Amino acid sequence: MKLWTSVVAVALAVPLFGQATGRTVAPAQAETAAPAQGTQQQSPPAEQQTDDTVATFKSEVKLVNVFATVTDNNGAPIASLKKEDFKVLEDGVEQKLAVFDRESELPLSIVMALDTSLSTKKDLPLELASARKFARSILRPIDGLALFQFNEIVDEIQHFTADMKRIERAIARVKPGAATALYDAMYLGSQALIPRQGRKVIVVITDGGDTASRVSYQEAVRATQIAETIVYPIIMVPIAASAGRDLGGEHALIQIAKDTGGKHYYATSIDQLDEAFKQISDELRTQYLLAYYPSRRVARDFRKITIEVDKKAIEGAGLPEVRVRHRSGYYTSKLN
Repeated sequence: MKLWTSVVAVALAVPLFGQATGRTVAPAQAETAAPAQGTQQQSPPAEQQTDDTVATFKSEVKLVNVFATVTDNNGAPIASLKKEDFKVLEDGVEQKLAVFDRESELPLSIVMALDTSLSTKKDLPLELASARKFARSILRPIDGLALFQFNEIVDEIQHFTADMKRIERAIARVKPGAATALYDAMYLGSQALIPRQGRKVIVVITDGGDTASRVSYQEAVRATQIAETIVYPIIMVPIAASAGRDLGGEHALIQIAKDTGGKHYYATSIDQLDEAFKQISDELRTQYLLAYYPSRRVARDFRKITIEVDKKAIEGAGLPEVRVRHRSGYYTSKLN
């Protein structure tokens, strides 16, 4: 079994995974005034004049990438919109789009994180079977999938690959454990995605509860934002009215999906699990890329992003309204 070593070693400080692994990680630390996260490092257009009361930077600014999903009221993706149909605002200020594209041609990097704690042991074989089908349906030669399992520790049992034989062998090595280090898995999955190009996704299958993480929920969310990662939680609920459900954990997963532009799903059967994977696959084929150079470079670590769709475009498509999902913002600091 391949353990996580190369990326995690960048952030060693406090024990995270216990004595058995010898692997450690530190909570993320902000570096104020660091460049914004993006995939390109070109110099932006001439800086616009800002209010005298706003602190500005003279340093280089990277392109900010925002991946947006537009759906109708029934949740069906809409893939026919054009550049002029969108308006992007950062902290309430409209931005000029430098890049507009439909996402289907960009490389896709997926971290599939599987909860193998004791509470999921009964359903684990079905989850693995559904995960296999998802990998076969979504992966192209330019894409990559990494497989993580998490219980009281987090193991990366397969690094990014599009080779289904390697993925199959990794899935066969998944083993059940005891506790649930859910937030640690999201943090480490985000670290793995930072150097990847194109779209970045974490699909996590879990029953929702975290019982063993050293990384907090807030640190996990920040890591996903810095890595520009879209999170799709699939929450396994054996009994909908069960008193043993961790509703707080479920709500945390729902919020992290919202903050990153993803979507949560509930599954109580293998058919619902398959359907969740199918909807994720369909959505990843119909996203939009909206990218811009920030018009202002203010001394603020987190910057809020809002995307609006022109009402005339909605009416022209014969739709009463649409829903736009995207990450809520980005951090200018890096993940240590």
